[in-house]
Amino acid sequence: MPTARPGVPASRAGVVVPLRSFRQGKGRLAPVLDDDARVALAREMAGAVLDAARGRPTVVVSGDPEVRAFCAARGADCVDDPGSLDASAEAGRRWVRARGLSRVVVVHADLPLASSLDVLDPGDGHLAVVVPDHRDDGTPALSVPAAAPFRFSYGPGSFARHVAEARRCGLGVAVVRDRALGFDVDLPEDLDRLRARAR
Repeated sequence: MPTARPGVPASRAGVVVPLRSFRQGKGRLAPVLDDDARVALAREMAGAVLDAARGRPTVVVSGDPEVRAFCAARGADCVDDPGSLDASAEAGRRWVRARGLSRVVVVHADLPLASSLDVLDPGDGHLAVVVPDHRDDGTPALSVPAAAPFRFSYGPGSFARHVAEARRCGLGVAVVRDRALGFDVDLPEDLDRLRARAR
């Protein structure tokens, strides 16, 4: 059984964090951040997500040597990136199932405000938890029973597709609009909001 954090019961959920590369991501921030600054931001955000996952078995999906070294330093497992976000989530689910865990929690690596994943780890084994982004479009955090025949479908409009897919699988659906887990940084205006919060 996983070791629990103080005050957090041992979890049967495995956390999957797709993270292709620190250096190739966040290209839409290039007008306001140079390459080194984008890498530093990506590392900081990924660190926040891994800290939030602490106490739960966690795997990062990446083939990038820099990301792999980062994960090793933080005690997170790493599996190869199969080439797409949907395939990465599926690779993570296989990792979760292989460890006999009952729930897969897929969390994006660009959530700088993440501090806890408890909302994604419900006691109900027939419930999908879907966290939309702050635009009600994407799905930065998603939790489904590991055994469910759930098909991941990331990209624009994924929030609505994931809700529909959970219902197709016969799962109950909890839509959680979480200010921390729903805030991902993709665009310059997101970075402005993050800086405003820091101030």
